[in-house]
Amino acid sequence: MRKNLMFQSTLSGSGKSLITASLCRHLSNKGYNVSPFKSLNISLNSFITEDGSEIGVSQAFQSWACGREPCHQMNPLLLKATGNSATQLIVNGKPSKGFCSRNDNDRKRLMSIVYDSYEFLEKTSDVIIIEGSGTPAEINLSDVANMATAEMFEAPVIIIGDIDTGGVFAGLYGTYKLLERKHRDLVKGFMINKFRGDPSILSPGIERIESEIGAPCLGTVSYRNYRFPEEDSLSLGGPINPNPLGDDIRDVWLKNLDLFLENMGQEVDFGVLENIIDRGI
Repeated sequence: MRKNLMFQSTLSGSGKSLITASLCRHLSNKGYNVSPFKSLNISLNSFITEDGSEIGVSQAFQSWACGREPCHQMNPLLLKATGNSATQLIVNGKPSKGFCSRNDNDRKRLMSIVYDSYEFLEKTSDVIIIEGSGTPAEINLSDVANMATAEMFEAPVIIIGDIDTGGVFAGLYGTYKLLERKHRDLVKGFMINKFRGDPSILSPGIERIESEIGAPCLGTVSYRNYRFPEEDSLSLGGPINPNPLGDDIRDVWLKNLDLFLENMGQEVDFGVLENIIDRGI
């Protein structure tokens, strides 16, 4: 049985990358060999690995959270905006042309690349923590990064809702209901991120969503203003968290991650997440 867990979300910018990094860090601290994985990333901000491959900066951050050096298998497909209505596809760390996810043959080739990368990581990992891209409810698009990946690797899915943008309960319910029935079965819980205030006021809404989708709330994570890499399209346009003090930005991000993880541990039962990984789907 594969040992993995996947975080998806109701919208872009919900905190998938950070929560993925946090679970990677938690499991790594417990002595597991952990790898992050994101089949398809859509990002302007990227990172160059030691062998010259280009991947999303968040997968590099997540890799460091695991105590590993980043490699292109952690993010085999990277889509970068290069101008108005123009994009560049990076495949296995290198620029590529001639792929279209709406073409059945091309989609099969892309999914084959995703599969090979995951298999590579699995050989040296006890657990793989997978991050989705955007939302699985984009029913107008051919899915590669979300439920297609979860189904391929038999990954239990946790859906993250961002309460800071509003409409979190509608987002959780609508996302779940727009999934195919076979994909709903992969959903094992949900989380609410970026909450400000007393979380007890969410109880009626949480109970309703738990009843509607048949999966538990695994925690409400408070909003905290720490420094982490930015890659989502909602935060494009500036440098990646510049550090005026001149410190190694990797160390700054990891120190902030440890602070975030310490607080998150009081709001999320990591033992439950570990049990979901152990049980699988």
